[in-house]
Amino acid sequence: MSTETKPPAPPFTYDDAVKKVRMAEDAWNSRNPDKVKMAYTKDTVWRNRSQFLNGRDEVAAFLADKWKTENGYRLIKEIWAHGDDRIAVRFCYEHHNEAGDWFRAYGNENWQFDEHGLMKFRHASINDVAIEEEERKFHWDSSGPRPSDHPDLT
Repeated sequence: MSTETKPPAPPFTYDDAVKKVRMAEDAWNSRNPDKVKMAYTKDTVWRNRSQFLNGRDEVAAFLADKWKTENGYRLIKEIWAHGDDRIAVRFCYEHHNEAGDWFRAYGNENWQFDEHGLMKFRHASINDVAIEEEERKFHWDSSGPRPSDHPDLT
């Protein structure tokens, strides 16, 4: 029986944690629920805003629904703190709805990983702000990851 792994695995160094955060950002910017869900344990537990999710299938369904309505989605994640098997992240993303109204979401995530580097717990608190299109800060091609020369959040 093979064991699923998602390096880097705990215990995390600062560099490992930074890498893990960027890997998550790149995966989420792909907007591919089946790819993103593989970073989580099969029995992962999420709190996202006021929603509670259990397991990869619920995560994938949630993300598929999310990205159906959050058009032009562009995300930046940044490490806030880390421990041996935990990472705290702050993030910001921009998107627009079908009517063309733009939004910026600000949030924090707390992650806990198993010994194989898969995330078993994700707790996210997120606030949305309506913005005008000219207030957007993220302009890279949304079909791929944030370019390496694009500024971080800080």
